[in-house]
Amino acid sequence: MYSIKSGMKQKRINISSGTVFEEKVGYSRAVRVGNIIEVAGTTAMDGAEVMFYNDAYQQSQYIFLKIQQALVDAGGSMKDVVRTRMYTTDMSYSEEIGKAHAEFFKDIKPAATLLEVYSLIQEGLVVEIEATAILSEE
Repeated sequence: MYSIKSGMKQKRINISSGTVFEEKVGYSRAVRVGNIIEVAGTTAMDGAEVMFYNDAYQQSQYIFLKIQQALVDAGGSMKDVVRTRMYTTDMSYSEEIGKAHAEFFKDIKPAATLLEVYSLIQEGLVVEIEATAILSEE
């Protein structure tokens, strides 16, 4: 594994949030290699329960808090985020999703993408978000 910072082989650290889906599907909430942290697509689920059914704003807030915790667990913070990727089942939610994004990133201003997708993994989910962070110092 290589990082942007050094080009030298770096240790891989998998961060788990402990959901059954991580083991079942074979993924980590986040992965850190060197100074890079990738946070997996994150939805507003608590265990198998959809939180804030069909509410894009509250789902987005909930998701950003989960991403924030994954970053902290990996040794980073929201200020290290350089890119967000947001997926919604309906582009009419873009203002609500954008409002939540601004609450966390107004001063950080990462590169951001918002895409409409056909559906998400569970009925009632309308937003899924990923993040990439690069730590300025290890």
